[in-house]
Amino acid sequence: MPAERPGSGAGPVPRHVAIIMDGNGRWAKKRHLPRIAGHRRGVEAVRATVRAAGDLGIEALTLYAFSSENWRRPAAEVADLMGLLRRYIRDELEELAGNGVKLKIIGDISRFDDDLVTMLEQACARTSGNRQLTLAIALNYGGQDELVRAARGLALDARVGRIDPAAIDAELVEARLDTRELPPLDLLIRTSGERRLSNFLLWQAAYAELLFVDTLWPDFDQAALAAAVADFGRRDRRYGGL
Repeated sequence: MPAERPGSGAGPVPRHVAIIMDGNGRWAKKRHLPRIAGHRRGVEAVRATVRAAGDLGIEALTLYAFSSENWRRPAAEVADLMGLLRRYIRDELEELAGNGVKLKIIGDISRFDDDLVTMLEQACARTSGNRQLTLAIALNYGGQDELVRAARGLALDARVGRIDPAAIDAELVEARLDTRELPPLDLLIRTSGERRLSNFLLWQAAYAELLFVDTLWPDFDQAALAAAVADFGRRDRRYGGL
């Protein structure tokens, strides 16, 4: 269950928040800047949001950084995004480690360059003992692909007799998901005014609260996250009951 907000008495804090970080391109276009300028400003929003999540007492923050569909973007933009990811890990790792942030990657990063895979794996290992906040970054991630991978693993185990197909239930499926080490998803936020999940955390969002805000991701900050948490605290979650 969500925890009470530290020192506020203003309602529960979601244990696990996920964000679809949308609007970098539109932010840049409004300012007659190249798209990469929006992505660079978006990295600053990531930095501010991670700090705010820790301050608010959130246990896990999952950010949709690069979807399995983003490979369809122009090669130059994909290269820019990979460069920004390298820079974020290089520049932020020590602060993340010092602030008790545990880094986790969800998705299939095997398609990334070997040096980037190594960098991500080393960053996760460097922060593996931290407990203040888990920062899960979704890279080459798609919710449908995640479910397919989980189903394939269960099918293989059933074929060799490790599990009884009749015993497969929601708990067994969840144990195969990329988010299996994270708390249940409480709140999913999408910025930029779009109102769809875009293949993000499809299973996990079954009973999550959804919040769609018009703010473009580069303008999202501590106040915006605090407002989202406050909105969550006012909701009545019944999980199908009365």
